[in-house]
Amino acid sequence: MKNGIDLHLHLDGSLTPAYVIRQAKKQGIELPAWEESELVKYMTAPADCQDLNEYLEKFDLPCSVMQTEDGLTDAARDVCSQMKEQGLKYVEIRFAPQLHTKKGLTQEQVVKAVLKGLLCDNNFQARIILCCMRNDNNEQENLETIHIAAKYLGKGVVAADLAGAEALFPTSSFEKIFKEAKMEGIPFTIHAGEAAGPESIWTALKFGAHRIGHGVRCLEDEELVTYLRENQIPLEVCPTSNFQTKAVKGEYPLKKMLEKGLCVTLNTDNTTVSGTTLKKEYEIAGNQLGLTEEEINILKENAEKARF
Repeated sequence: MKNGIDLHLHLDGSLTPAYVIRQAKKQGIELPAWEESELVKYMTAPADCQDLNEYLEKFDLPCSVMQTEDGLTDAARDVCSQMKEQGLKYVEIRFAPQLHTKKGLTQEQVVKAVLKGLLCDNNFQARIILCCMRNDNNEQENLETIHIAAKYLGKGVVAADLAGAEALFPTSSFEKIFKEAKMEGIPFTIHAGEAAGPESIWTALKFGAHRIGHGVRCLEDEELVTYLRENQIPLEVCPTSNFQTKAVKGEYPLKKMLEKGLCVTLNTDNTTVSGTTLKKEYEIAGNQLGLTEEEINILKENAEKARF
């Protein structure tokens, strides 16, 4: 994917089995399989998940080896190396620091370790987005994530995000977090309109989101479509992942979204969990979703414009 840009790429969902095996051996962690070809089955979600929650279970295994500074630095290098090898020129890698503190690291140590592993040269650049998590008892951890994002903004960190089980924990519950982000001057994207409908996107926009993660359910609300078009709010669309989690049932709305003049970008979400690459997503867009060459070029131009 020469000069590709991926704006929605999760660190823990995009690691190679080789990385997990390497770190498990170093850390003395038992794995369900020690062959890469076998282990990948435990890291990839089925094409037909019951829902987003089943999909999210596939993150437990990689997260178990991402609890040390070395494991986190190695993880960032692993994902950057893959993306560079695939011909991408720019990626925004996202992760939730609070998920990597189980063995005593602070969120700030987690972020510094990931930053240390980023690859940046004349042909390739990686930046990070720090995710807050949808939960019902982690407001302090989320606020800490926002403060660390403010501290490292412009030093490898480019934005904040809200990720996790959208249907279980509505976007509206996280107003305080994003008030803080606005006060700190941190741009943010929010996962919305994936497992929940248009009201989730409206809430994210009300909070001040600069972009929307997924947003595929926006077409259910004509007024929302008009708002997104007039304000050219970028939508980070991830087809393979959306089919797996049943965020989309039936016809995928990518072509319709472009026809309505929305600022859509095409991304992978999780290359390992979804068994995909950016090149594959563009092939799906052309071959299965019926996009013309001109529409595919629009997606690429949108990605260039939408980067943090």
